[in-house]
Amino acid sequence: MTRIFSGVKPTGHLTLGNYLGAVRRWADVDQHQAEALFCIVDLHALTVDHDPGRVRRLSRQAATLLLASGLDPELCTVFVQSHVDEHARLSYLLECVATDGEMRRMIQYKEKSALERKRGGSVRLSLLTYPVLMAADILAYGTDEVPVGDDQTQHVELTRDLAVRFNQRYGHTFVVPRATRPEVAARVMNLQEPTSKMGKSDDVGPGVVYLLDEPDTVRKKIMRAVTDSGQDVAYDPEERPGVSNLLEILAACEGSDPAALSEAYTSYGALKKDTADAVVELLRPVQDRHKQLCADPSSVEGVLREGARRARAMARPTVDSAYEAIGLLAPSDG
Repeated sequence: MTRIFSGVKPTGHLTLGNYLGAVRRWADVDQHQAEALFCIVDLHALTVDHDPGRVRRLSRQAATLLLASGLDPELCTVFVQSHVDEHARLSYLLECVATDGEMRRMIQYKEKSALERKRGGSVRLSLLTYPVLMAADILAYGTDEVPVGDDQTQHVELTRDLAVRFNQRYGHTFVVPRATRPEVAARVMNLQEPTSKMGKSDDVGPGVVYLLDEPDTVRKKIMRAVTDSGQDVAYDPEERPGVSNLLEILAACEGSDPAALSEAYTSYGALKKDTADAVVELLRPVQDRHKQLCADPSSVEGVLREGARRARAMARPTVDSAYEAIGLLAPSDG
């Protein structure tokens, strides 16, 4: 069976973009047709200045929301990255295969380091090297497919390069994975800045719809979404990014085509109203299930504990093989 791995970083509250771009597909498709692992990648949240208590709260919330969104621990493995030592163990080996130039070419490093300097902060070494940890996350499990949004494709390409390089130098050890992307709404954009991704880490403004936003808040944010000059409703992401973003969101909610949807509307107001209604209904069962799980936190803890146990059992043989292949002495039984 095909094995897939994907993760979510606990640097902010999960958004509509996270759900439409990744999580819904994990629940509706991936866990049913593959041996699937879904991870809260909390080690990645440490690459910038952070509040330790907030990272723990967001990690727990992310796990709860993944389960509320339909991930079934009977069908897939849900766990926290830091609960499985093999991620960190393998990351260092891959740092010994990666190059400085590869790290500095990563787009997210360029963007995030520039933002950190602009804030007056220092850039942590982990921000430069975290794509190697991401590669370790993937390669430790013999992953075949990595479902990602457009902005993560470069990281999967790096993972492939590192796997091939390691295999060529030290013998075949890793499966070389490939990226897969959903057909619609792979990248939901900010409602107030439709040329920027709807991100959870840095934006707390009205352009981001969070999975736990109240229905009235969702409606208000969508009704205030930035559109474009002119009044006709047309799907053109390059020239009409605002209205195209709304069409993509509505199409993803309904399982339809954004270009075809545009022909049914003659005003922005009607499009916004229908989009708001669709998003509210889409999020309602997720929010209801989240409330139920929050009332029984021990059930979520049990899922994560069992998930980590299963993940360790899958990752350890591959990581142990990598240690042997690269030339490290195995520990004695005594």
